[in-house]
Amino acid sequence: MKYKPIKGNEIDGHLDICISHQEDEFEGVIEKWDEVLIHGDPEGLRSFAKLLLELADLNQEGVDDKYLPVGAREHYHLGRNIELSNTSVFQVTVGRLDAKGTGEFYEGYRPKEK
Repeated sequence: MKYKPIKGNEIDGHLDICISHQEDEFEGVIEKWDEVLIHGDPEGLRSFAKLLLELADLNQEGVDDKYLPVGAREHYHLGRNIELSNTSVFQVTVGRLDAKGTGEFYEGYRPKEK
């Protein structure tokens, strides 16, 4: 099995990932939240999609423990002015939620409510 065909820096085109701080007032109550904005040109979005599919399709169990130990999760780091635009957040980590060998999610994860 070829491990990590994508190294993380193959984002072609233009991709911008930033955080927008939002605020709204309703009946005297101010609510604040952050919104993640992901924008790209067609080539940048396709490159990002390819990276996400690579992560989703990777058989973590088949990766040698010296590259991905049991309990680890495959991930990529995308850096500002490297893979991302110069206006993006400093670094974005995109990775698997499930750990190799255990399938467990990390401790702080809370699933969405149904």
